[in-house]
Amino acid sequence: MVWRVSATLAPSPVRRTSTSTAPRRRTRVLALPEARWALVSTLAFLIAFPLDLAGASAWLYGPLYAIAYAAGGWEPALEGLRALREKSLDVDLLMIVAALGAAAIGQVLDGALLIVIFATSGALEALATARTADSVRGLLDLAPTTATRVSADGSAEETVPTDQLAVGDVVLVRPGERIGADGLVVDGESEADQATITGEPLPVPKAPGDEVFAGTLNGTGALRVRVERDPGDSVIARIVTLVEEASRTKAPTQLFIEKVEQRYAVGVVVATLAVFGIPLAFGEDLTAALLRAMTFMIVASPCAVVLATMPPLLSAIANAGRHGVLVKSAVAMERLGEIHVAALDKTGTLTEGTPEVTAVRPLPGSGLDEDTLLALAAAAEHPSEHPLARAVVAAARARGLSVAPAEEFTATPGRGVRATVEGRVVTVGRPGEYAEASGGTTVLVELDGAAVGTVTLKDRLRHDAPAAVAALTTVTGSSPVLLTGDNPVAAGQVAADTGITDVRAGLLPEGKVDAVRELQRGDGKVLFVGDGVNDAPALAAAHSGMAMGRAGSDLALETADAVVVRDELVAIPAVVRLSRAARRLVVQNLVIAGVCIAVLVVWDLVGHLPLPLGVAGHEGSTVLVGLNGLRLLRESAWRRAVG
Repeated sequence: MVWRVSATLAPSPVRRTSTSTAPRRRTRVLALPEARWALVSTLAFLIAFPLDLAGASAWLYGPLYAIAYAAGGWEPALEGLRALREKSLDVDLLMIVAALGAAAIGQVLDGALLIVIFATSGALEALATARTADSVRGLLDLAPTTATRVSADGSAEETVPTDQLAVGDVVLVRPGERIGADGLVVDGESEADQATITGEPLPVPKAPGDEVFAGTLNGTGALRVRVERDPGDSVIARIVTLVEEASRTKAPTQLFIEKVEQRYAVGVVVATLAVFGIPLAFGEDLTAALLRAMTFMIVASPCAVVLATMPPLLSAIANAGRHGVLVKSAVAMERLGEIHVAALDKTGTLTEGTPEVTAVRPLPGSGLDEDTLLALAAAAEHPSEHPLARAVVAAARARGLSVAPAEEFTATPGRGVRATVEGRVVTVGRPGEYAEASGGTTVLVELDGAAVGTVTLKDRLRHDAPAAVAALTTVTGSSPVLLTGDNPVAAGQVAADTGITDVRAGLLPEGKVDAVRELQRGDGKVLFVGDGVNDAPALAAAHSGMAMGRAGSDLALETADAVVVRDELVAIPAVVRLSRAARRLVVQNLVIAGVCIAVLVVWDLVGHLPLPLGVAGHEGSTVLVGLNGLRLLRESAWRRAVG
């Protein structure tokens, strides 16, 4: 039985929902043609079987057996013939030949049983593939199908399909509506429930300049949002695209199995002819020899082996995708479980990449207190778009301070800002000259040319960084390494706060690549996590690469093997554990499949294996392997990975 993965996860009609969580889409069993044909085959067999046992006329149960054969066998037969036209052997064809061979020697019931179980296992495979797609594709149901587009002058509104929105369009989002596109708020204030995208448990305040995501739920205020990404490029759309790409790839183990499968199938055919011909040449009865040969062909077919690899890896990809980590391929998922050490970028990865005020210090003799000093600095910085300026203004607002309007504002790149505040000249600047031992950045505030105090800012550490570092240490057996272009003081402070002992600071992009290659000398395999353009070379050089999704550069997102959409660092060790669980299941499946085939083949060659028992043993192991691989779809698998 071949595990077939759909080439695309086609989006289904979207619907509005009032909750913030992705609805659990579950494909109905009978919605799948494989399941419907398997049901027809099974029902026909179940009706024919008691009639056959009761000694009824063959005219009663014969047509029912024929229906069982036709309903359950026509699709595998077509697949086998297609493979034959391409000059390759397919296990589907082996099963059909075995069933027809059994019928040819009068074992119609046994052949029908083989077809029924074979069709049922095929239906289970199709259902598993559909459920894997459901778990991620359900995110599309969060996105509305229409949006209210506002004209350039704001005088007119029109309702348009969201897939017709273009970058630069402005849409009106009323209270309680879902946002139709990724963009920036240009007018209005509200809050957005964006737990499905960012993982934030509480609604996030939104004001002009804030980013919003398609499919998130607007709160009590009305917003005007300027579209910043094409609908096909939204976060939700990228999630689906990445999972589609992942579903089309095959892991090295699977590629190896498929390479061996063709040679193995030819070997099974040759061995079957030998099992039939040799006893026949020594005088064995034709029917007995053919029955033994058909049984051998069934039990020796590598159905369960073929099914051993992809279900666990696809299930792991789908489960990780539900929890905000997009693994781009089955290859990437398999490789994540092989890493020996993690290397982490600092700014934007371990830290949020946004500074915050940590200290306000008036100078002795200035006559100012902390609040007055901060209010002066915020007033001068208010017109500036520099990240440090925004952090100073945010700190003043957080303290409830009144920020006076600034006049005659000027900004000098690399030096700072100057403005007149309530008739006095305030200068804030030259941050590069005031680095402190704490690893922060200090700016000097001057009033009418005299220094009156300093404001210290630091990049905020992500709240889950220490836990993620500890978990990576546990899962890999090695403490993570910090690779950063920042200065050693700032890097050392972050390392101390997170428990990292190996710090390599002041690295240019090529320096990070060299560090990754050094860690990978011998058999070392490195997972590198970063977010910026400067991290892309290291992401490409590492055995596996992960990019932070929210602030990650396009180049980093393209280069990485996986994307942490919600920027939750603790998800990184969880995905590594999930990958290792998938690899363990692959090994389990291969062992189960190999043992079953070996036992049944030896039984058939040495003793006498009844055909129904051979069918049940072979197809039962195939179903068992498939279901074993799907265990990673369950929510409990993620909880165990998180620890």
